[in-house]
Amino acid sequence: MDRVPAADAVRYAVEQLTELLGRSPESVSALRPTKDGWTAQVEVLEIERIPETTSVLASYEVALGADGQLLGYERGKRYTRAQVDDNGN
Repeated sequence: MDRVPAADAVRYAVEQLTELLGRSPESVSALRPTKDGWTAQVEVLEIERIPETTSVLASYEVALGADGQLLGYERGKRYTRAQVDDNGN
């Protein structure tokens, strides 16, 4: 079976995760092809706070089949909006 195009995979990941979590993702930070379809990293606002920089987001890894159907998801790290990745730089 052919793999759905990348743009469709992003749209399917966002739509299906929204349906399951009841929250709209803020962004898709990564998309990778896999042997069986796609894996996406999706950023979701979990706790909205004031000021906005203290809001809590979470990064979800979403696995999609070649047809774009969700196979599974897992919440990874949680972080505040103001948090910057520290890659040792």
